[in-house]
Amino acid sequence: VQLQASGGGLVQAGGSLRLSCAFSGRTFSSYNMGWFRQTPGKEREFVAGCSWSGSRKYYADSVKGRFTISRDNAKNTVYLQMNSLKPEDTAVYYCAADLYYRGTEDHEYDYWGQGTLVTVSS
Repeated sequence: VQLQASGGGLVQAGGSLRLSCAFSGRTFSSYNMGWFRQTPGKEREFVAGCSWSGSRKYYADSVKGRFTISRDNAKNTVYLQMNSLKPEDTAVYYCAADLYYRGTEDHEYDYWGQGTLVTVSS
């Protein structure tokens, strides 16, 4: 499995970005997907997750109501729409995939993308 995250950049507080994660190498529609983020000196934290079908979605409390995870199984891509961005959302964002696990623990995911940097200026 290969994951390629993209869409990061610099945005002002209150703005929006949409991250994409392209999946290849296996059958995307069989995999549960997650987004995580990490800032220097801190542990990687869960942001949002989505079941293989897209029917179940879950979010960290810190992003609930502002971020939306979605997937397009025809395009082998998972998205993270980020609205009302705050400076504290600044981080490297990673997408992750797992065939069986669906949850918030990063060590349970088998596959990871390379990360895309999101910087939110105040």
